[in-house]
Amino acid sequence: MAEFLDTQGVSYYLKKLINNSNDKLYLISPYLQFNNQLKLSLEDRHKFSIDIIVIYGKVSDINPEDSTWLQSMPGIKLLFHKDLHAKCYFNEKEAIITSMNLYMFSQQNNVEMGIYISKEKDEELYKQLAVEVDRIKRGSEHRTISVQKVENKKIETSKDQLIAQPTEPNRTRPFGGKYLSATALSKELGISSKDLTQKIEKLKWIEKKNDEWVLTSLGKSKGAEMKKGQYGDYIAYPETIIRELI
Repeated sequence: MAEFLDTQGVSYYLKKLINNSNDKLYLISPYLQFNNQLKLSLEDRHKFSIDIIVIYGKVSDINPEDSTWLQSMPGIKLLFHKDLHAKCYFNEKEAIITSMNLYMFSQQNNVEMGIYISKEKDEELYKQLAVEVDRIKRGSEHRTISVQKVENKKIETSKDQLIAQPTEPNRTRPFGGKYLSATALSKELGISSKDLTQKIEKLKWIEKKNDEWVLTSLGKSKGAEMKKGQYGDYIAYPETIIRELI
């Protein structure tokens, strides 16, 4: 029978699932950022040449440090699925379905939950999940890793560029890239606009003045800007801010 996991349980069983992998290991998460413990566990499994597949869904999420590390791990196959929102971790005998991304901030700061499934104890459920994992895999595309280095204040990238950059640097916006309204941002995160507003207020990026939400100095430092829209002024957030909100 499936077992419920709280935040600590998800982290514990994820590490256990990776360490117990002897044949195959699938890590499915829209956002990626590998902490040191997960890297050590994956490096150990990598030595045994097991089938390791990482499926993710956000191109801009892989940071240069993780890109360099992934390049040193040729046995890890990286796949991209543009519509991915599911989080699932799976090996030949057990699986975890969870709210937790494979992302350091989520593992350290968020309240998460999940379900642990054992093939031995719940074979039918495990098989159903295996079919869906295979479907996600078939719908994904292979991605190669490129390393982004910052030297002498210049950004150097390889021709096969994975980390998204603006085609023309925006000199008035140090954050560059795409900006999202609160509504669009809440859809990206899969939460309601109300919950997003409460979250951002708690982070002290916005505050209410005269019944209107305005940016604080901290919010501006995150790259958020006030914009004029069809129905009045609104706050726009750089797409890169998503990783701080998951």
